[in-house]
Amino acid sequence: MGPLLDRGGPRARASLDASVKPAENQGVDGTGGGATDPNQHPGARDVASRTPASRSRGAWVVLVLTTLLGLVTDLTSKEIAFRSIAGAPVAIDREAVIATSNLGNLIPFHRPIVVVPSALEFTLVLNPGAVFGIGAGKRWFFVLFTAIAVVFATGLFARWTRAGDRWAHVAIGLVISGGLGNLYDRLLYGCVRDFIHPLPGVKLPFGWSYPWASGQTAREVWPYVSNLADLWLIIGIVILVIYTWRSGARENAERARAG
Repeated sequence: MGPLLDRGGPRARASLDASVKPAENQGVDGTGGGATDPNQHPGARDVASRTPASRSRGAWVVLVLTTLLGLVTDLTSKEIAFRSIAGAPVAIDREAVIATSNLGNLIPFHRPIVVVPSALEFTLVLNPGAVFGIGAGKRWFFVLFTAIAVVFATGLFARWTRAGDRWAHVAIGLVISGGLGNLYDRLLYGCVRDFIHPLPGVKLPFGWSYPWASGQTAREVWPYVSNLADLWLIIGIVILVIYTWRSGARENAERARAG
């Protein structure tokens, strides 16, 4: 009679709870996967991290927004610089650029705008080459090279990165925007508009000089005038190098633990 009388008592309820709770934690397949919230599963994030970036809307949003932001800031800054730094707007004519052997003649004399003494100044320069003036006079080579590089970077995003690799997507977007910014200048003007000069007049120590430079610029720490497109390219490449190094180190650590 004791067990019968205790059917509705505390012991019966405890037994009922113990039998029901395991069932509540089982999924529809009976594996114990349980709830529909994927965040409760440690493996759900791993699956998401293996999703190719080309199939991720969020990854495409990061890439496109970064590219657009980098391109807009580069082109806008160039327009502002060539309208204001020389005291009057400086218009660049593509035919004149192609016809001249000295692009400096197309820029009126002006005093640089000192932003921070010995750290940063703005001055107008037309660059016939690539980053830091490399390859002057080979504009069509760089037009083709930049177009290929942009396609390659987009393919790198789609094939090499995963949905969760946000920093890699930002870096690739910066590289693409830098390439497109200078490509726009080469196609429209036949040269690249530069205006940012870091460390102006700061000399190398111990009388050192760069063997590839000449005159007073050979002794300057940073004799180059560049633009935001160059800056985005450099930042993007640095981020990609760091990201690749850290990814390799993480994979090596995981292999060591698995072994």
